[in-house]
Amino acid sequence: MNALNYLDMSNNTFSSADFPQWFSTLQSLTTLVMENTQLQGEIPPTLFSLFQLQTVNLRGNKINGTLNIASNYSSQLKLIDLQNNSIDSYTVRHGFPFQIILMHNPVCYEEGSEDYCGISQTNFGYSTPQENCLKTQCSSDQILSPTCKCAYPYTGDLFFRAPSFSDLTNTSIYESLQKSMLSSFSPNQVPVDSVSLSNPKKNSEYYLVLHLQVFPFGQDHFNRTGIATIGFALSNQTYKPPPKFGPFFFNGESYKYFEVGSRGTHKSITKGIIIGAAAGGAVLLILSVIIGVLVCQKKRDQEAIRKSNPFATWDSIKDSGGVPQLKGVKCFTFEELKKYTNNFSESNYIGSGGYGKVYKGTLPDGQLIAIKRAEQASKQGALEFKTEIEILSRFHHKNVVSLVGFCFRQGEQMLVYEFIPNGSLKESLSGKSGIKLDWKRRLRIALGAARGLQYLHDHVDPPIIHRDIKSNNILLDERLNAKVADFGLSKTMYEPDKGYVSTQVKGTMGYMDPEYYTTQQLTEKSDVYSFGVLLLELITARSPIVRGKYIVKELRQAIDKSKDMYNIDEFVDPAIPSNMTPISFRKFVDLAFTCLEDAGANRPTMAEVVKEIENIMEIDGLNSCAESRSTSVSHEGTSATFDHPYSEESLNRYNGVTNSR
Repeated sequence: MNALNYLDMSNNTFSSADFPQWFSTLQSLTTLVMENTQLQGEIPPTLFSLFQLQTVNLRGNKINGTLNIASNYSSQLKLIDLQNNSIDSYTVRHGFPFQIILMHNPVCYEEGSEDYCGISQTNFGYSTPQENCLKTQCSSDQILSPTCKCAYPYTGDLFFRAPSFSDLTNTSIYESLQKSMLSSFSPNQVPVDSVSLSNPKKNSEYYLVLHLQVFPFGQDHFNRTGIATIGFALSNQTYKPPPKFGPFFFNGESYKYFEVGSRGTHKSITKGIIIGAAAGGAVLLILSVIIGVLVCQKKRDQEAIRKSNPFATWDSIKDSGGVPQLKGVKCFTFEELKKYTNNFSESNYIGSGGYGKVYKGTLPDGQLIAIKRAEQASKQGALEFKTEIEILSRFHHKNVVSLVGFCFRQGEQMLVYEFIPNGSLKESLSGKSGIKLDWKRRLRIALGAARGLQYLHDHVDPPIIHRDIKSNNILLDERLNAKVADFGLSKTMYEPDKGYVSTQVKGTMGYMDPEYYTTQQLTEKSDVYSFGVLLLELITARSPIVRGKYIVKELRQAIDKSKDMYNIDEFVDPAIPSNMTPISFRKFVDLAFTCLEDAGANRPTMAEVVKEIENIMEIDGLNSCAESRSTSVSHEGTSATFDHPYSEESLNRYNGVTNSR
């Protein structure tokens, strides 16, 4: 953990906890991001004195008291963003060379005119310099390259999710990236003459965004092969930037100059004909320009509307327009959901998470619904929200929570799900719900959750990786059937043959696959690992990490297969009756640890897991086709050194923000 330089655990449902003191011991930390994580109390001044610290983003928490930035603050510090907290005083020391944002804190209610009570936009204005170019006039649409050549570059934006630096004014950083890209685009492989980077900025998700221009080699434009080669290298991340930039993705712009320069003139055409044609063509050209301007303006207006509201052209009655068919999913108005929840009253409030608050509602036909209402800090862009509901609307399985509808009006983003009355599996295992789970019920819950997960992997096209399987995200209906829920971190496998998705590490510590953590390659086997932890939780009713001890490691060390209960009796939940069949218990434990193999290739598929749970149920004389009958801290971030998430050191650090049940 001492080598950790970028820590992001935003939008996780931690229990309220004081600010962890151990953050101040992370000597290599450059960036700390913990939005909407229930942090409370005061920030220790020693945090700001970490030598390499550059960015602190703790928006949307419950931090209170006095903000005191020690005089020995880091010389590299650039930003402290504490919006939407409860800070009531600030020890002002003038002359800070970094930005402090305290808007929407009590300290700004009376002192709203102070600089720190607003947000100032900084334009760093960097652009790759040119090589002492003489004054050159390029033709229309051409751009002068860093090597002083007029050409039509391939352009787009690079998004770096977790750079280990925050000083965007350091030009040497961009120079190292430029040289790295240019060396990877060797003219022998890719026809690239030069690379230009410009306009560095941080977007709303704190990603570093850089505008990229790639200039062709040996001619003034790229052919289709050149564009395809460059796009593949950037979009599929075969190009690896310098380590300090971290993971990235590329959003390329359309290239329209393939045919530039390919048109010639016919020497047999006489000068008079050319002049006559030019005169007549001029009139047509003027008319064409006028028409073209009007058409382009109309298209730009339509595009602006589409980006800000992708449902603007959608007929909610006919399901037409820009939105694909969403069978069985309704577009609710804000007024409808306001009515169904009694004006989002406290009596209808169920709980909250990283997405926002959840309310219980009742439709006119009597159906109960759960409405997840996004808070301002967690709202997605319009197109991202549209994409999410399109994905969720594809799920139709009895062991996956169903999306009933959504609302995207009056600035609101709400998802409407079927209401699941018996809450989460975690609430039942902890005794909070009052539901008693015997061994047979736990087997049925394991089977239901496994079937739901198998459905996502094998029967949704393209497949879905859940990425956050845990007891909080397994809900129990009125008959105690398990339903997989909460797809906020889910990823779509658009290239199933590839076998993995390269993505920033997100998930919940304790359940997270260590192989995914270290490689940043997400696979279906990452869900299998999380499911293995869930199986151990069904046996023990304990959180995966308690007081710095990891349940997987504790059980693995304690197991003695020569004994009936594998020598782990002390770990077994006392609520499980003693008449549990020893052989089914042993096979259940064996299955859990098969799912928990270090190498994903050695773990079973979810289809194989389902089959094994069915076999275990047969041993206990249970019908795997029958339904159950009722009588009734998250982590997000990257590791610069890619160490193991469950090493002794990692667990000791994590213990500062973990609560046992």
